[in-house]
Amino acid sequence: MKLLNYTSAYFAGIVLIIITIWAGIFYYAMLDEIYDSIDDGLDNQKGLVIQKASLDTLILQKNDFDESDYAINDILPSTALNFQDRYTDTMMYKENENSEEPVRLLTTVFLQDGRYYKLQVATSMVEEDDLVRQLFYSILWLYIGLVTTIILFNNFLLKRIWRPFYLLLKQLKAFNLNKPVPLNTSKTKVDEFKLLNETVQKLLQQNVEVYSSQKQFIENASHELQTPLAISINKLEMLAEKSVLPDDQLQLLASAIDNLERLTRLNKSLLLLSKIENKQFAEEEAVNINELTRIIISDFSDQAAFSKVDIKFARNEPCVQSMNKDLAAILITNLIKNAIVHNKTGGVVKMSITKNSLIVENDGSEQPLDGQKIFDRFHTNHISNASTGLGLSIVKAITDHYHFSCTYMFDKKHIISISFN
Repeated sequence: MKLLNYTSAYFAGIVLIIITIWAGIFYYAMLDEIYDSIDDGLDNQKGLVIQKASLDTLILQKNDFDESDYAINDILPSTALNFQDRYTDTMMYKENENSEEPVRLLTTVFLQDGRYYKLQVATSMVEEDDLVRQLFYSILWLYIGLVTTIILFNNFLLKRIWRPFYLLLKQLKAFNLNKPVPLNTSKTKVDEFKLLNETVQKLLQQNVEVYSSQKQFIENASHELQTPLAISINKLEMLAEKSVLPDDQLQLLASAIDNLERLTRLNKSLLLLSKIENKQFAEEEAVNINELTRIIISDFSDQAAFSKVDIKFARNEPCVQSMNKDLAAILITNLIKNAIVHNKTGGVVKMSITKNSLIVENDGSEQPLDGQKIFDRFHTNHISNASTGLGLSIVKAITDHYHFSCTYMFDKKHIISISFN
């Protein structure tokens, strides 16, 4: 969830709770005022009826609500002495409307000429019910409008307030250490955003400097290592050719040359890994995976024949991917080389290419490998001079660079699958 939406959700929740409570209190307060007004009217009407009864005793004989809004009945003194006025809501049949209507009923007791009478005074609630209903809907629409307006205004306000932050975030997402561009931060009056902009700019500058220094160091170190290694190998080869040495010493020389050559390959592989992880292969083009694989298999034909390994295509569907061509070649080369080096004599390397995948199978050992560690650097079951232990690490680095998936499984054969999706 975005920060803006997260903040707005919290604010909306608080506003909803507060305004709901306020609306409820206001509604019931207004309702109470309406009922107070009705009850006051009933009290006035009661006074008028009692006054009329004192002037005209015939009114005391009106025992029902026919043609009037009051009724008078005798009541026992014992009941009258403990009687308290009460207001109730009820339904009453109205002849002129020919239906029942809601009324507010006041029941009270009064004394006249030494006798107690129960007086019931009613007033219609039709208009008041309409008023209450209108009040309810008015408050409801006011509530909806107020909440909507506050949330929209708050959302608009937050967008303006957080604009410097989102501008900074957008530039950080597009920032590339290989092609650093100064951040174009917007002016803001918020001290925290000013501090954030300054801090991020300082951190980026430090990272650019460290990255450039590290990149330069790796390239220089690799170059400086390559030169003495090449010279050492050359001198040892010259020594082996020109000197007459016993067989055991020649074997030692050959072993030393093999180790130096492996160290040379290791140095190149580590430099390549560093370049991939530092995203120094930015150029991309449409790469024909089928054609590239065919060329690389042709390059490995001699090595495969020497190792008595047969390379076959189980499936060869058209596959074109957008990526750096050099990295694509390195990816396929390392997969095929790994399948040949770790195969058994007379084994088979089976290639399967589909629109969105590249699968390499080899016979190899009869035991499954550790799928969690097989792509780790220098993780091999047996280190040989033909392997640096970095081949599959380079494959994994390339697939991670392009957000491809790279998986290993064992089903009587070792299977490495690259999914281009």
